[in-house]
Amino acid sequence: MNKVILSGDEAVARGAYEGGCLVAAAYPGTPSTEILENMPQYAEIDSRWASNEKVALEIASGASIGGVRALAAMKHVGLNVAADPLLTMGYIGVNGGLVVVTADDPGCHSSQNEQDNRLVAPWAKILMLEPSDSQECLDFTKLAFELSERFDSPALLRMTTRVCHSKGLVALGERPAEAPVKPYERNIRKTAMLPAHARLRHVVVEANLKAMEDFSNNCAVNRIEWGQSKNVGVITSGVSYLYAREVFGDTVSYLKLGLTHPLPHGLISTFARSVDKIYVIEEGEPYLETAVRALGFDCIGKERISVLGELDSRMVRQAFLPDNGDQLYGSKLQAPPRPPVLCAGCPHRGFFHTLGKKKKEIVACGDIGCYTLGIQAPLDGLDTVVCMGGGFSTAIGMAEALKKAGDSRKVFGMVGDSTFFHSGMTGLADAVHVNANVCLCVLDNSITAMTGHQENPGTKNTLRGEPATSLDILKIIEGMGVPKDRVTVVDPLKLDDVTKAVEAAMATEGLSIIVTKRPCVLIKEVRKSLEGKLCKVDPAACKRCKQCLKVGCPAISFEGTAKEGHSNIDPSACVGCEFCLQVCKFDAISRV
Repeated sequence: MNKVILSGDEAVARGAYEGGCLVAAAYPGTPSTEILENMPQYAEIDSRWASNEKVALEIASGASIGGVRALAAMKHVGLNVAADPLLTMGYIGVNGGLVVVTADDPGCHSSQNEQDNRLVAPWAKILMLEPSDSQECLDFTKLAFELSERFDSPALLRMTTRVCHSKGLVALGERPAEAPVKPYERNIRKTAMLPAHARLRHVVVEANLKAMEDFSNNCAVNRIEWGQSKNVGVITSGVSYLYAREVFGDTVSYLKLGLTHPLPHGLISTFARSVDKIYVIEEGEPYLETAVRALGFDCIGKERISVLGELDSRMVRQAFLPDNGDQLYGSKLQAPPRPPVLCAGCPHRGFFHTLGKKKKEIVACGDIGCYTLGIQAPLDGLDTVVCMGGGFSTAIGMAEALKKAGDSRKVFGMVGDSTFFHSGMTGLADAVHVNANVCLCVLDNSITAMTGHQENPGTKNTLRGEPATSLDILKIIEGMGVPKDRVTVVDPLKLDDVTKAVEAAMATEGLSIIVTKRPCVLIKEVRKSLEGKLCKVDPAACKRCKQCLKVGCPAISFEGTAKEGHSNIDPSACVGCEFCLQVCKFDAISRV
């Protein structure tokens, strides 16, 4: 048996391959991104980036109804975008197996909230599996396809950051010689959710849930592991199982749950009656604890483990074994804080530097992407960040609110090029329709940058490297009814041009558009073209005004004392974008 080291995300991709998946779609979002990034190596799977998560799930849903096994992957907040098709597919069911991956992010490592998507499965009335490690990621993905078809239900594969990104030894299997393909037969009572059909399907869904629970009580992925004692029984799932194992070892007994919706109420009751005390160890919301208490069993859970943040074995030990004397590895040294910043040469820097200088005269509504970092000091270029596409839509509401309050500040709304296709166009449509008094800005850096340079409808290739039609953002804006004289295109690292564009927008009544166009500095071809291009500071000419530090470039620092020091540019980080050169009024910075 071939064994390799895989991350959880890599193992899901492999599990889809071995499970006979033929179609996979996703929108990138940490910690789920690497699932689809690893799909192209499996030529049998038609894998693609979708413009957003709703579209990804709808592509997978269409493939499933058509008779093939399909997968859609997204981070936890992406499932909010895909909730509409998800809940309806819960009624429709499947033809070919349908697996929906939700990668939750406890601790908000790269997200705007900590939502626990275990709560979605009961809401959507679909089955849910929770792997604990990379091997289970592979095995549970294959199982999810099988159970999806067996119970006529989409399967939610719920992962978390630690499961997605941790690596472990995985035993590989084989893909079936022929992937299962079922014939599509027209059946509108099942596949067209008109009210009359939906009422009939709801009856079927409830019957399927009962059958799923019967299976859940007797399946191999829900199991009791008897330890040396029955004094304590631990009920747990996902990565929390590994933390509990690390802390308690074999001194306690475990109910390890892998299929967590429908929950195995019979198995939980059997286990609970067999132990003296119950610990429920879970990350996030009290999903398991609530179920245990609803069955009439007292347990210890969230009164010792917070709903906040990411769990680890140290927290579990401190919560349940605070006085056992075991010494955990630790260090008194603390790593210095290192908040994320825009890269040296990032095209967004020039735009937000300009907005930050105008922050007393404007309100800037931001969005999700690299440009979210424009909110950080010293740029101070944003006021709000809500969700993907919200940069445009919240700006419309903000402008209306300021008008009613007698506030004359101009409202700017931002999205990136990928976000424009994801959910920005709908906000633009509303702004055009009512001629909203806002300036909407598309920060086009030619790629989906923050998640690692994934393709989007504006790029020239697909996920699989095949040629694709590149959509022109300017033509779309024009096609949506914005007059050309209301649209300004600028290079965001040309300080004077950006300043003029922003000031013109501030003086414009009604809708105006700014499109900044400059590719991400980390795109391979761009990076190669910048090799050897640097800026440097002449210490003798530096007046120590520190204006160059206000652009927030990580390549620029100040050396020495405030009275005798000077600015310095790290040649190993600088890419020669020349923005600092434009900011310096004393010609102390020059191009090498």
